[in-house]
Amino acid sequence: MRRPVIGLTPDVGETAARAGRPSMPRYELKQAYADIVLAAGGMPIVLPYSEDETVPAEVLLLCDALVVTGGAFDIPPEAYGGHAHRKLGPLKKDRTQYEQRLLRAALEARKPVLGVCGGMQLLAVEVGGTLWQDIRDELPQAFDHEQKLDPREPGHPVSIVEGTALAAIVATHELAVNSTHHQAVRDPGRARVCALSPDGVIEGIELSDCFALGVQWHPELLEAPEHLAIYRALVRASRR
Repeated sequence: MRRPVIGLTPDVGETAARAGRPSMPRYELKQAYADIVLAAGGMPIVLPYSEDETVPAEVLLLCDALVVTGGAFDIPPEAYGGHAHRKLGPLKKDRTQYEQRLLRAALEARKPVLGVCGGMQLLAVEVGGTLWQDIRDELPQAFDHEQKLDPREPGHPVSIVEGTALAAIVATHELAVNSTHHQAVRDPGRARVCALSPDGVIEGIELSDCFALGVQWHPELLEAPEHLAIYRALVRASRR
C-alpha cells in the first residue's frame, strides 16, 4: 500500500557566506518532522514557497495531508485585526502569507491538517481567531511557556478536553508536553479548544467538520506514544 504523502512547510534561512561564495536562501526543517511522519506511516515531502497564488492548490494535489510547522517568529497582528504589541517578536511575512494560502487551500479541499506550535496559531487565525502577542506580558498569571530545558523533554502537563477528537487520539486526560512559545491562541474563532495548560493557556484546537488539529507543543520531539499517535491520526485521516 502506498504511503500517504504528507506535505511539510519549511522555514527559510541562509547558507553561511565564505570567500567567493555569498550566502544564499535555503529551506530549513528539523529532521524530527520527517522522522515522525515516516514512523506514523506517511511519506514526508518539503513544500516549496512561491509568490504565485496558484501554487498552493497545485502543490496540494501532490499531498494527502498538510503539516504547518512552527518556527522562531510571530504572526503579523494585522492578520487577525490586532496592533503590534511592544513585545511582538520577529516576523516572516512572506512565509506566513504562503502558509496562509496553503492552509486555506487545504481546508477548502478538506485535506487533513495538523498545525504545530506556530502552525496551530495560524490555524486559529485562519478560522477567525486571535492571539496573545506575549504571554508573560499580557497574561501575568501564566507561567513561562518558553521552557529553559531541552525541548525533547516535557516542560508542563496539559489537560485534554473530554469528548474531543484529540481525546480520542491520545486516549488520556492529561499529557506531558514541551513548551517553546511566547504567543498563544486568545480566541480560537470557530475552532473548539481541545487542550489547556494548568494556567488556562490554550494548548490545542480542532475543527469539528474535518480533520484539522492544532497543538501548541512539538509532538515530533517527544517520545511518549501519545505524541506519535497524533501523527498517526493525521496519516490515517489522509487515507479516507
